[in-house]
Amino acid sequence: MFSRFGSFCECAGRRPSTPTLTLPLKGGGRGRGTARHALLTTGFFLFAVATCADAMAAEGSVSGVQSLRRFFADVTKYTAYFSQVVVDDAHKPIQESKGRLWIERPNKFRWNYESPSKQQIVSDGEKLWVYDEDLKQVTVRSLKQGLLDTPAMLLAGRGRVEDQFEVKDAGSENSLEWVQLLPKRKDSGIDQVRLGFERGRLKALELLDGLGQTTRYTLNSAVENQPIDPNRFLFTPPAGVDIVGDS
Repeated sequence: MFSRFGSFCECAGRRPSTPTLTLPLKGGGRGRGTARHALLTTGFFLFAVATCADAMAAEGSVSGVQSLRRFFADVTKYTAYFSQVVVDDAHKPIQESKGRLWIERPNKFRWNYESPSKQQIVSDGEKLWVYDEDLKQVTVRSLKQGLLDTPAMLLAGRGRVEDQFEVKDAGSENSLEWVQLLPKRKDSGIDQVRLGFERGRLKALELLDGLGQTTRYTLNSAVENQPIDPNRFLFTPPAGVDIVGDS
């Protein structure tokens, strides 16, 4: 419905010609008709502008909680580029990295870190593989035993987020609508998670751990519900690397 409002507002937003109000002449009705037409035209224009403003305000008023629920209910596939910054309890950056991620619910994901060092974190839905290219080492374990309370599992999980977290609207900040998630498990190792949405789309994620460190992710060029090559979620250890765990 808003798209119709949008196109209409574009038309209404064009600068109208100045209406000519012809004063009624003695014995004639043309002047009164022209004036009434101008008033109706002006009134209709003002109504269109007001309607457009109301529609734009309604679109911008989508809360973070509404966006969160849409993300977990409607989005089954998700890809994005990410930048990651870890800050200490004094808000000083101690680590920065970037890469790309692919997610397919439930529980399939790949996070490829490209810099400053290359690392792959891959889940096929059953096993979790962590490959450190610099160390030439692969760690493999059951998905249930690793990364349970991490952004990878949070974003790739399916179901009601309220089952695992207490959900709170955290208001607006830096043009984003924020949601705060408080783990219901006391042994999760995470104090809180915050997700930021821009126009209903996931844009940022922050994770505060029990040591006071905050990991911040900024997501760019995100694509929702587009096909992803199934091979993205498969991993074969390269020849010659050390494998730790049960492969």
